[in-house]
Amino acid sequence: MRHPMLTALSAILLLATVGSLSPAVAARYCLQGRSWGYPGNCQFQTLQQCRATASGTGSHCGVNPRYAFAHQRSSRQ
Repeated sequence: MRHPMLTALSAILLLATVGSLSPAVAARYCLQGRSWGYPGNCQFQTLQQCRATASGTGSHCGVNPRYAFAHQRSSRQ
């Protein structure tokens, strides 16, 4: 019998690895602030989504550096 915790951990690690290998599809905006660090919570595709989440928290939104770098590299080619 498989351990459910091991299966869940394997799935999480797989998703994290796939996400880290494809910066071109990285979310565009990050929620940033004292509690988030840098680059922050980078799960927002639109600035409006990020700002709605940041509202009233003292946090702000910035461009995801992974997205910006991937976009900059593809523009040069």
